[in-house]
Amino acid sequence: MVESPADLPGLDLVRLRTHLDGELPGLVRGPLRAELVEGGRSNLTYVLTDGTGRWVLRRPPLGHVLATAHDMGREHRVMSALRDTDVPVPRMLLIDHGTDVLGAPWYLMEHVDGVAHRSRKALAALGEDRVSALGRRLVETLAALHRIDPADVGLDDFGRPEGYLERQLRRWSTQLEKSRSRDLPDLDRLHALLAERRPVSPAPALVHGDYRLDNVLVDDADAITAVLDWEMSTLGDPLTDIGLLVMYTEIAGIGGGIIPDAMTAPGFPKAEEIVSYYAELTGRQATDLDWYVAFASFKLAVIAEGIHYRFQQGRTLGAGFERAGEMAPIRARHGLTTLKES
Repeated sequence: MVESPADLPGLDLVRLRTHLDGELPGLVRGPLRAELVEGGRSNLTYVLTDGTGRWVLRRPPLGHVLATAHDMGREHRVMSALRDTDVPVPRMLLIDHGTDVLGAPWYLMEHVDGVAHRSRKALAALGEDRVSALGRRLVETLAALHRIDPADVGLDDFGRPEGYLERQLRRWSTQLEKSRSRDLPDLDRLHALLAERRPVSPAPALVHGDYRLDNVLVDDADAITAVLDWEMSTLGDPLTDIGLLVMYTEIAGIGGGIIPDAMTAPGFPKAEEIVSYYAELTGRQATDLDWYVAFASFKLAVIAEGIHYRFQQGRTLGAGFERAGEMAPIRARHGLTTLKES
């Protein structure tokens, strides 16, 4: 744990403690300490403790921030709404939409025990049967999300499903231009092909936007205790979540460890198993799957390029950012291969 606020850019513990004492009196009882959680490549996550209690604070990255890509209010709202559903989420404690305390909006939530599996070696140690069961549980949790009626949890106005894919393509193309610092011809070609071949969406659902194994916490009994990182959640095309999950299974471990390799562990369901089981649970057929997988590659390539842009400015925290620039070309090539264009 880091005890000095100066040691953690983006988190002023003195101001934060004063604010928490005013908004949630009695919550923090001892000296407040913090630790930056490694592994994230977008919003910053800190674990706070007073020696007895533990909490998690989320805030946008430092420096260059893409509009709508780091929405604290969106994360806080969707997790609050899902609290009493079959989708496990942490309990929300406080949100601050202003910038007086930390220089950016942020929110505080309960700490949930569990591990985010990123390593093939660690996951494989569970054995193939447990790995297989966990993979199926990951699909079951996504299916549970997509079965929720947004109106039942107060999220019927959480997005605009009509024209969702068209807006998504436009949005991520715009984000790319705002982070562009080099030529990326494969990524530009991928965008053009996606726009040309855009499918018709099925019935809308709540969409997580970045659903994968290392965005859930898993306990010692292999139960999923929390789904995290809801910054891109909305109402939209649920097949974008399936396409993303399949994409991660296909590129897991690529790039010398840049992309977590846990989903390559023996026993983890293959892409066709994921798609088949999802269809069985939801009744939704993953038609045009290649397009959705390629779109996932495009979206994650743009995100990687944004991280690379911030790294060049010296405005990133944590280890591993120096290799972010390798990820955009890797993901762009994967998207083109998926569309059989490379």
